[in-house]
Amino acid sequence: MAGALSGLRVVDLSRVLAGPLCTQMLADHGAEVVKVEPPSGDETRHLGPPFDSNGDAAYFSALNRGKRAITVDLSKPEGRTVLEALLQDADVLVENYLPGTLERWNLGYDVLQARHPRLIYCSVSGFGADGPLGGLPGYDAVLQAMCGLMSVNGTQDSGPTRVGVPIVDYVTGYNALTGILLAVTARHRTGRGQRVDVALFDTALAMLVPHAANWLASGRTPGRLGSAHPNIAPYDKFAASDGELFLGIVNDGQFRRFCQRVGRDDLSADPRFEKNTARVQHRAELRAEIERTLAAFKVEEVCTELMRHGVPAGAVNTVPQAFAQPHVAHRGMLIERDGYRAPGIPVRLSDTPGTAGASPPRVNQHAEEILSELFEPKGEKP
Repeated sequence: MAGALSGLRVVDLSRVLAGPLCTQMLADHGAEVVKVEPPSGDETRHLGPPFDSNGDAAYFSALNRGKRAITVDLSKPEGRTVLEALLQDADVLVENYLPGTLERWNLGYDVLQARHPRLIYCSVSGFGADGPLGGLPGYDAVLQAMCGLMSVNGTQDSGPTRVGVPIVDYVTGYNALTGILLAVTARHRTGRGQRVDVALFDTALAMLVPHAANWLASGRTPGRLGSAHPNIAPYDKFAASDGELFLGIVNDGQFRRFCQRVGRDDLSADPRFEKNTARVQHRAELRAEIERTLAAFKVEEVCTELMRHGVPAGAVNTVPQAFAQPHVAHRGMLIERDGYRAPGIPVRLSDTPGTAGASPPRVNQHAEEILSELFEPKGEKP
């Protein structure tokens, strides 16, 4: 069955993470994506080890399935001719060049919008094109630092700590996807494309939930709580007899059920712990009581028991342990075929389900067929 975005044609000028993730998700749901790389290729092809059998880093393989690839030097007239041909029937262009770069090559939004009024032009950048930081380079960890994410991650002993996955880049990719789909919907009404402007800076600030809201309401600077939550308790990592688990208890009913299942009804009756507000105020005492109690339980057994009774709890797994869970296979969240292995598609549609496309392309793999499609019928192949 055709994907939800079948027929959507995308020209992908982006590299590294946020842009390629966005276009991979478009491809997963049926869009035709042509990845246009500079002659040196996408930088992430070289960010290893590990590398695959084609010599590309696993990092690149995580973000570029389902695309066809061609290398084009946009600084040269013949390269711009190829891009212009690709844009003749394209719906979406995604780029993450430093602001001003494409404008120097006469490929900025205003120029292309005049030539291709239906084109949706998605720009992914660190800080946007203007303002005090406009046009400066931005990378995930730098934005984590600048926008306060590191300040609330880690412990008092560790100091501010980078989140272990490139979460700003990842969410920016999703914001770009959302913006493109909003623009596609608007185009159905207006017949015109528009610019989608997505910045890592904006994404990082918007992710400060609930820390920004807490600060705006109280005036108190949020701090580091390790794995704990500033507004909820117990919502934290705890040690059991054979490992660690995470309790995600968000209401008083769940706390009472937790106490029942671990034989500590006295805790839910204690005025210090009866309500969430009190538990937050006495989180250190509560933590000591819970860890003393869980020392008598094995992780798998207590998590199974708690989950069956509506108390969210899970083992703290390594990456291999996470993918070994039977539910991964049930949900189709590990793709394994022809030497290609990757996490599955996280968005599910009942009538038009997505499908992981072809394995990530080699550098310039589809140049001949793309150029033939663009120029040979017209007899003007550059």
